[in-house]
Amino acid sequence: MSGYSLVLGLAAAAASGLVGAFALMKRMTLAGDVVSHLALPGLGLAFLYHFNPLYGAAATLGLGVILIDQLQHRTRLTSETVIGVIFVAALAIGTLITPTEDLIDALFGGFEEIQLRGFLLGLAGCAVVVITLLRLRNQLIIIIFSSDLAASMKINVRRANFIYLAAFGLTILLGLRFLGALLVGAMIIVPAAAARRLTSTLDRFLIASCAVSMAAVGIGFAIASHWHLTLGPTIVGVASAMFLVTLVRRG
Repeated sequence: MSGYSLVLGLAAAAASGLVGAFALMKRMTLAGDVVSHLALPGLGLAFLYHFNPLYGAAATLGLGVILIDQLQHRTRLTSETVIGVIFVAALAIGTLITPTEDLIDALFGGFEEIQLRGFLLGLAGCAVVVITLLRLRNQLIIIIFSSDLAASMKINVRRANFIYLAAFGLTILLGLRFLGALLVGAMIIVPAAAARRLTSTLDRFLIASCAVSMAAVGIGFAIASHWHLTLGPTIVGVASAMFLVTLVRRG
Protein backbone atom coordinates (compact mmCIF):
# COMPACT_ATOMS: atom_id res chain seq x y z
CA MET A 1 0.00 0.00 0.00
CA SER A 2 1.43 3.36 -1.01
CA GLY A 3 2.09 6.37 1.18
CA TYR A 4 -0.55 8.19 -0.86
CA SER A 5 -3.12 5.65 0.28
CA LEU A 6 -2.28 6.03 3.96
CA VAL A 7 -2.24 9.83 3.97
CA LEU A 8 -5.44 10.09 1.97
CA GLY A 9 -7.06 7.43 4.11
CA LEU A 10 -6.26 9.39 7.28
CA ALA A 11 -7.55 12.62 5.74
CA ALA A 12 -10.77 10.92 4.63
CA ALA A 13 -11.10 9.48 8.14
CA ALA A 14 -10.91 12.97 9.66
CA ALA A 15 -13.67 14.15 7.32
CA SER A 16 -15.75 11.04 8.10
CA GLY A 17 -15.39 11.59 11.83
CA LEU A 18 -16.62 15.16 11.57
CA VAL A 19 -19.55 14.26 9.29
CA GLY A 20 -20.43 11.35 11.56
CA ALA A 21 -20.52 13.53 14.66
CA PHE A 22 -23.12 15.82 13.11
CA ALA A 23 -24.98 12.82 11.69
CA LEU A 24 -25.27 11.36 15.17
CA MET A 25 -26.58 14.66 16.56
CA LYS A 26 -29.07 14.87 13.66
CA ARG A 27 -30.13 11.25 14.34
CA MET A 28 -29.21 10.18 10.82
CA THR A 29 -26.17 7.97 11.36
CA LEU A 30 -27.75 5.07 9.48
CA ALA A 31 -28.03 7.38 6.47
CA GLY A 32 -24.29 6.86 5.98
CA ASP A 33 -24.85 3.22 5.18
CA VAL A 34 -27.78 4.07 2.93
CA VAL A 35 -26.26 7.02 1.04
CA SER A 36 -23.13 5.00 0.31
CA HIS A 37 -25.20 2.61 -1.80
CA LEU A 38 -26.17 5.49 -4.08
CA ALA A 39 -22.68 5.10 -5.53
CA LEU A 40 -23.39 1.55 -6.73
CA PRO A 41 -25.07 2.40 -10.06
CA GLY A 42 -22.21 4.75 -10.94
CA LEU A 43 -19.61 2.16 -9.98
CA GLY A 44 -21.46 -0.44 -12.02
CA LEU A 45 -21.53 1.76 -15.12
CA ALA A 46 -17.84 2.58 -14.68
CA PHE A 47 -16.86 -1.08 -14.48
CA LEU A 48 -19.17 -1.91 -17.37
CA TYR A 49 -17.82 0.77 -19.72
CA HIS A 50 -14.25 0.86 -18.38
CA PHE A 51 -13.83 4.38 -17.02
CA ASN A 52 -12.73 5.68 -13.62
CA PRO A 53 -15.08 4.19 -10.97
CA LEU A 54 -14.94 7.33 -8.84
CA TYR A 55 -16.30 9.43 -11.71
CA GLY A 56 -19.33 7.17 -11.99
CA ALA A 57 -19.80 7.13 -8.20
CA ALA A 58 -19.53 10.93 -8.04
CA ALA A 59 -22.23 11.30 -10.70
CA THR A 60 -24.78 9.04 -8.99
CA LEU A 61 -23.98 10.33 -5.50
CA GLY A 62 -24.45 13.90 -6.72
CA LEU A 63 -27.73 12.97 -8.40
CA GLY A 64 -28.84 11.15 -5.27
CA VAL A 65 -28.14 14.15 -3.03
CA ILE A 66 -30.17 16.42 -5.32
CA LEU A 67 -33.05 13.92 -5.46
CA ILE A 68 -33.10 13.58 -1.67
CA ASP A 69 -33.21 17.36 -1.26
CA GLN A 70 -35.95 17.79 -3.86
CA LEU A 71 -38.11 14.95 -2.54
CA GLN A 72 -37.81 16.25 1.01
CA HIS A 73 -38.85 19.71 -0.10
CA ARG A 74 -41.70 18.65 -2.40
CA THR A 75 -43.16 15.74 -0.45
CA ARG A 76 -42.38 16.82 3.14
CA LEU A 77 -41.19 13.31 3.91
CA THR A 78 -38.46 12.80 6.52
CA SER A 79 -34.83 12.38 5.49
CA GLU A 80 -34.87 8.75 6.54
CA THR A 81 -37.90 7.94 4.38
CA VAL A 82 -36.60 9.70 1.28
CA ILE A 83 -33.11 8.24 1.63
CA GLY A 84 -34.59 4.77 2.16
CA VAL A 85 -36.68 4.92 -1.02
CA ILE A 86 -33.75 6.06 -3.15
CA PHE A 87 -31.48 3.51 -1.45
CA VAL A 88 -33.44 0.45 -2.48
CA ALA A 89 -33.68 1.68 -6.06
CA ALA A 90 -29.93 2.42 -6.24
CA LEU A 91 -29.03 -0.93 -4.66
CA ALA A 92 -31.17 -2.87 -7.12
CA ILE A 93 -29.93 -0.98 -10.18
CA GLY A 94 -26.30 -1.06 -9.08
CA THR A 95 -26.34 -4.79 -8.41
CA LEU A 96 -28.00 -5.52 -11.75
CA ILE A 97 -25.58 -3.52 -13.91
CA THR A 98 -22.29 -4.21 -12.11
CA PRO A 99 -20.34 -7.02 -13.82
CA THR A 100 -20.15 -10.03 -11.52
CA GLU A 101 -16.35 -10.08 -11.52
CA ASP A 102 -16.24 -6.44 -10.32
CA LEU A 103 -19.01 -6.64 -7.72
CA ILE A 104 -16.65 -7.47 -4.83
CA ASP A 105 -14.46 -4.44 -5.60
CA ALA A 106 -17.55 -2.21 -5.82
CA LEU A 107 -18.85 -3.45 -2.48
CA PHE A 108 -15.57 -3.68 -0.52
CA GLY A 109 -13.19 -1.23 -2.21
CA GLY A 110 -9.65 -1.64 -3.49
CA PHE A 111 -10.59 -0.96 -7.09
CA GLU A 112 -8.05 1.72 -8.00
CA GLU A 113 -4.40 2.58 -7.37
CA ILE A 114 -3.90 6.15 -6.20
CA GLN A 115 -1.89 8.42 -8.48
CA LEU A 116 -0.63 11.90 -7.61
CA ARG A 117 -3.56 13.66 -9.29
CA GLY A 118 -6.10 11.53 -7.45
CA PHE A 119 -4.20 12.02 -4.21
CA LEU A 120 -4.27 15.81 -4.51
CA LEU A 121 -7.93 15.86 -5.52
CA GLY A 122 -8.76 13.62 -2.58
CA LEU A 123 -6.94 15.88 -0.12
CA ALA A 124 -8.75 18.88 -1.57
CA GLY A 125 -12.07 17.09 -1.11
CA CYS A 126 -11.26 16.29 2.51
CA ALA A 127 -10.33 19.93 3.14
CA VAL A 128 -13.60 21.10 1.57
CA VAL A 129 -15.63 18.84 3.87
CA VAL A 130 -13.81 19.82 7.04
CA ILE A 131 -13.74 23.56 6.34
CA THR A 132 -17.38 23.61 5.23
CA LEU A 133 -18.65 21.81 8.32
CA LEU A 134 -16.57 23.91 10.70
CA ARG A 135 -17.92 27.09 9.11
CA LEU A 136 -21.47 25.71 9.17
CA ARG A 137 -21.14 24.29 12.65
CA ASN A 138 -23.13 26.89 14.60
CA GLN A 139 -25.98 26.90 12.10
CA LEU A 140 -26.23 23.11 12.15
CA ILE A 141 -26.29 23.02 15.94
CA ILE A 142 -29.13 25.55 16.09
CA ILE A 143 -31.07 23.62 13.43
CA ILE A 144 -30.57 20.38 15.39
CA PHE A 145 -31.88 22.11 18.52
CA SER A 146 -34.87 23.70 16.77
CA SER A 147 -35.49 24.37 13.09
CA ASP A 148 -38.12 26.95 14.06
CA LEU A 149 -35.58 28.81 16.17
CA ALA A 150 -33.11 28.64 13.30
CA ALA A 151 -35.69 30.11 10.91
CA SER A 152 -36.47 32.91 13.37
CA MET A 153 -32.74 33.72 13.44
CA LYS A 154 -32.78 34.10 9.63
CA ILE A 155 -30.86 30.87 9.07
CA ASN A 156 -31.68 29.28 5.73
CA VAL A 157 -32.49 25.82 7.08
CA ARG A 158 -32.93 24.12 3.71
CA ARG A 159 -29.68 25.57 2.39
CA ALA A 160 -27.73 24.49 5.47
CA ASN A 161 -29.19 20.98 5.35
CA PHE A 162 -28.40 20.69 1.64
CA ILE A 163 -24.79 21.77 2.17
CA TYR A 164 -24.46 19.21 4.95
CA LEU A 165 -25.97 16.50 2.77
CA ALA A 166 -23.56 17.42 -0.05
CA ALA A 167 -20.61 17.20 2.39
CA PHE A 168 -22.02 13.84 3.50
CA GLY A 169 -22.05 12.58 -0.08
CA LEU A 170 -18.53 13.88 -0.77
CA THR A 171 -17.26 12.10 2.34
CA ILE A 172 -18.79 8.85 1.10
CA LEU A 173 -17.03 9.36 -2.25
CA LEU A 174 -13.68 9.97 -0.51
CA GLY A 175 -13.88 6.68 1.36
CA LEU A 176 -15.11 4.48 -1.49
CA ARG A 177 -11.70 3.44 -2.81
CA PHE A 178 -10.75 2.09 0.62
CA LEU A 179 -14.01 0.63 1.91
CA GLY A 180 -16.36 0.19 -1.04
CA ALA A 181 -20.06 0.96 -1.14
CA LEU A 182 -20.95 -1.67 1.46
CA LEU A 183 -18.61 -0.60 4.27
CA VAL A 184 -17.90 3.11 3.80
CA GLY A 185 -20.97 4.11 5.79
CA ALA A 186 -19.50 2.37 8.82
CA MET A 187 -16.77 5.02 9.07
CA ILE A 188 -19.47 7.63 9.57
CA ILE A 189 -21.46 5.60 12.10
CA VAL A 190 -18.96 3.76 14.30
CA PRO A 191 -16.30 6.38 15.22
CA ALA A 192 -19.01 8.93 16.11
CA ALA A 193 -20.75 6.38 18.32
CA ALA A 194 -17.48 5.55 20.08
CA ALA A 195 -16.60 9.23 20.54
CA ARG A 196 -20.01 9.95 22.03
CA ARG A 197 -19.27 7.40 24.73
CA LEU A 198 -16.02 9.15 25.61
CA THR A 199 -17.01 12.81 25.73
CA SER A 200 -19.63 15.12 27.18
CA THR A 201 -18.93 18.43 25.42
CA LEU A 202 -19.43 19.35 21.78
CA ASP A 203 -15.86 20.40 20.99
CA ARG A 204 -14.41 17.26 22.53
CA PHE A 205 -16.99 15.15 20.76
CA LEU A 206 -16.03 16.53 17.35
CA ILE A 207 -12.31 16.08 18.05
CA ALA A 208 -12.77 12.58 19.49
CA SER A 209 -14.88 11.44 16.53
CA CYS A 210 -12.15 12.50 14.10
CA ALA A 211 -9.46 10.95 16.31
CA VAL A 212 -11.22 7.59 16.62
CA SER A 213 -11.83 7.48 12.87
CA MET A 214 -8.20 8.29 12.06
CA ALA A 215 -6.93 5.78 14.61
CA ALA A 216 -9.12 3.05 13.13
CA VAL A 217 -7.80 3.78 9.64
CA GLY A 218 -4.16 3.96 10.77
CA ILE A 219 -4.32 0.74 12.76
CA GLY A 220 -6.38 -0.94 10.03
CA PHE A 221 -3.75 -0.06 7.41
CA ALA A 222 -0.99 -1.47 9.61
CA ILE A 223 -2.83 -4.73 10.32
CA ALA A 224 -3.94 -5.22 6.72
CA SER A 225 -0.40 -4.60 5.42
CA HIS A 226 1.27 -6.88 7.95
CA TRP A 227 -1.11 -9.83 7.64
CA HIS A 228 -2.12 -9.25 3.99
CA LEU A 229 -5.78 -8.77 4.82
CA THR A 230 -8.47 -6.95 2.88
CA LEU A 231 -8.24 -3.30 3.89
CA GLY A 232 -11.92 -2.30 4.13
CA PRO A 233 -13.17 -5.01 6.48
CA THR A 234 -10.00 -4.65 8.57
CA ILE A 235 -10.57 -0.91 9.13
CA VAL A 236 -14.23 -1.45 10.04
CA GLY A 237 -13.26 -4.31 12.36
CA VAL A 238 -10.78 -2.08 14.19
CA ALA A 239 -13.36 0.72 14.49
CA SER A 240 -15.91 -1.73 15.86
CA ALA A 241 -13.39 -3.07 18.38
CA MET A 242 -12.70 0.49 19.54
CA PHE A 243 -16.41 1.04 20.06
CA LEU A 244 -16.61 -2.16 22.14
CA VAL A 245 -13.73 -0.89 24.29
CA THR A 246 -15.71 2.28 25.04
CA LEU A 247 -18.61 0.13 26.23
CA VAL A 248 -16.29 -1.64 28.69
CA ARG A 249 -14.69 1.63 29.81
CA ARG A 250 -17.94 3.38 30.54
CA GLY A 251 -20.04 0.31 31.24
